[in-house]
Amino acid sequence: MVKGNNDGPVEEFRRITEAAMRAIGRNAEISVRFSPDPPSSKGNEACLPLPSRDLPHEEVSVVRGESDSIALKQRYHNPIIHNDRLPATSTAQELYDTVEQVRVESIGTKYMTGVANNLDAALEERCRSKGFARVTEREQVPIAEAVGLLAREAITGRQPPPSARQMLDLWRPFIESKAGSVLNELEKSLYDQAEFQDVVRKIITDLGFSDDEMNASPETDGAEGENQESGEGQQDGENETEGDASATDGTGEQQEGDEQFEETDMLTEDGDGELQPGSGEEDPEAPGSPWRPPDGTHNQANHFNYKIFTGEFDEIVEAGDLCDHDELTRLRLQLDQQIGHLQSVISRLANRLQRRLMAKQTRSWDFDLEEGLLDTGRLSRVVTNPTHPLSFKQEKDTNFRDTVVTLLIDNSGSMRGRPISVAAMSADILARTLERCGVKVEILGFTTRAWKGGQSREKWLTAAKPTSPGRLNDLRHIIYKSADAPWRRARKNLGLMLREGLLKENIDGEALIWAHERLLARSEQRRILVIVSDGAPVDDSTLSVNAGNYLERHLRQVIEWIETYSQIELLAIGIGHDVTRYYRRAVTIVDAEQLGGTVMDQLAELFEEEDSSFMTNRPRRKKIA
Repeated sequence: MVKGNNDGPVEEFRRITEAAMRAIGRNAEISVRFSPDPPSSKGNEACLPLPSRDLPHEEVSVVRGESDSIALKQRYHNPIIHNDRLPATSTAQELYDTVEQVRVESIGTKYMTGVANNLDAALEERCRSKGFARVTEREQVPIAEAVGLLAREAITGRQPPPSARQMLDLWRPFIESKAGSVLNELEKSLYDQAEFQDVVRKIITDLGFSDDEMNASPETDGAEGENQESGEGQQDGENETEGDASATDGTGEQQEGDEQFEETDMLTEDGDGELQPGSGEEDPEAPGSPWRPPDGTHNQANHFNYKIFTGEFDEIVEAGDLCDHDELTRLRLQLDQQIGHLQSVISRLANRLQRRLMAKQTRSWDFDLEEGLLDTGRLSRVVTNPTHPLSFKQEKDTNFRDTVVTLLIDNSGSMRGRPISVAAMSADILARTLERCGVKVEILGFTTRAWKGGQSREKWLTAAKPTSPGRLNDLRHIIYKSADAPWRRARKNLGLMLREGLLKENIDGEALIWAHERLLARSEQRRILVIVSDGAPVDDSTLSVNAGNYLERHLRQVIEWIETYSQIELLAIGIGHDVTRYYRRAVTIVDAEQLGGTVMDQLAELFEEEDSSFMTNRPRRKKIA
């Protein structure tokens, strides 16, 4: 028997989307995984956004657009030709990669109307999620994004997405004055990748990137970075060597040929020898060099002054994969025993939050029914005409804006003991309560795989200890409960937080980016990120070979970018540590026992606000004594 029609609509949509990707890409070996992670592809494996159960038309178009984008790259992109002409510096590489993606998508746009519409929907969603509609200065957006949109317009004649038009109007005069005529040459070589990429390299040169930058090898760039670093302080040295690291690691991964999204792209610097703020030598007209205020904290997501030595040993792991079923059961029982005396408090908090959330749901009525409550407002019709039947009404519920909440929990060693127990308890009750109210909850944790650097540090030692290596430890990001998983299935996973040896170092900035990207992939109208931490980021291995504030500075940059440009609402809970100096909306508690009630109150307050304070960037800070 063939199962076929017995599958639900979501499963059927997934199967059809995977089949379409294989057909368009002309690759029968492609396998597709649907998850909240950003769209990506590597080799024959692709990742697409997870569709909602009701499959709304807008969301379906976005998923199909991401699928078509990956399939067209599989079919029309030659990684050998691409890498043979790859520029040396990361800003030029970003522009080069972006326009190449425009080329393969433009081929599909010209020949398939349905594909063109899907790609338009996916592009609009990407521009909207990046906050292009709120851009007021061109330096707030990388030049590669603007060039890609102008190249798409020149090749296909299609207008830019509505959410990107304001941003593009800021960049258009500069780009067209430098390379407008060359942009118009792209369509002539659309089907010849080598010739097309030669035109792209000419565009890069016309925009102000020197021939040396275009033709230099990564090794040459690294030598120049080391020479410049020898005459400057450690802080400047970090910036000078960032391009070397990104060129070395990034190029190696691009040679795989099919990667569309790298999480480390959000973490690396331009690497083109960009001058530090306050040196008096910045050129405000230089392309790809964003302006920075004196404190050096105004950064776009892909322009953070931060790098990693290697991401080879990082892992994102499901909680159930870190220990066996029996141990998870034992740890969950241990957690239940620790919070047993708090059950009465938990129940009161849960009921209070549920009442406050349910009260926010708007109510309406269905009239002229044959059963239900008697509609007294229509009794006059019976009086005037006794033959007219009685009219009844029934109340119906309409859910408020669909919402997803991510709870990101610090799994560092300093959380060991009572703090981590209460954090696990709060996550447990939040998942249960919000699920009853129709709000999805995701529970994530972040730590490192080892103390003192792990395999990353060993690789750094083997590489003769290059200076200013950036983050030097193996990340471990843990998924305790995904947003679409019911609480009953993830209940045992929360006990993993009590496992001996799990809690190690904490690198908050990268964890925030990871949780933020997962939320961006969600389709809910309102997305809230709550981070629970007991202090500033600490990793001895990283801080021993970089500036003392290296991780803290990156955390501030990430927070500022999310709070200023992102649609994600950010809330911080600090345990015994004043996090109000990092976050605009934050609360600090002295006693870990207060965590459960504090999280409940803060979330209830969020749902009760008519106008979110995050959209107006008004700081809301308070401290619980």
